[in-house]
Amino acid sequence: MLSLQSLHIFAAVVFFLVTCHAEEKCAGTPGIPGTPGANGLPGRDGRDGMKGDPGPPVLTLEGKITEVRGKILATNGKEANFETTLKACEHASGSIATPKDQEENDAILAIVKQFNRYAYLGIRESDVPGEFQYLDGKPLNYTNWHAHEPNGKGGENCVEMYTDGGWNDKKCNQYRLTICEF
Repeated sequence: MLSLQSLHIFAAVVFFLVTCHAEEKCAGTPGIPGTPGANGLPGRDGRDGMKGDPGPPVLTLEGKITEVRGKILATNGKEANFETTLKACEHASGSIATPKDQEENDAILAIVKQFNRYAYLGIRESDVPGEFQYLDGKPLNYTNWHAHEPNGKGGENCVEMYTDGGWNDKKCNQYRLTICEF
């Protein structure tokens, strides 16, 4: 049988539980914390977004660097179409290499020869078919057209340099060596 003391403890516990149940918080001494519960399942990942267009290639100066008449000419040795070349040079705070005299043409030619690749020049056809200008719209003050060039008459709007230093008008979607000037 239960002793009188056990009966008093039992009554106190019941009283405490009933009183505690009726209140929001139970007064008393906190006990030893239990073990943490298991983590829930991970939430669902969101759907992947659309893949963006690639940016212009970064012009790292791993290729060739040349200085001529206060200009720095640099290439990354990569080939790209005209628009990508233009963006890569602008991204590096420069522009497409543009010879304004024979000495600058020869400096660009040295890079073209080293890589044995044709390169775009910073020259485009104007609104008048067969007339070319610098990218800023100013007329050319120096040219080095290859024999019988330009001959695209509106169908070839960009200018490339051959490996002999001569120029040719060409469609702008061809891949040519990227050479920038700063």
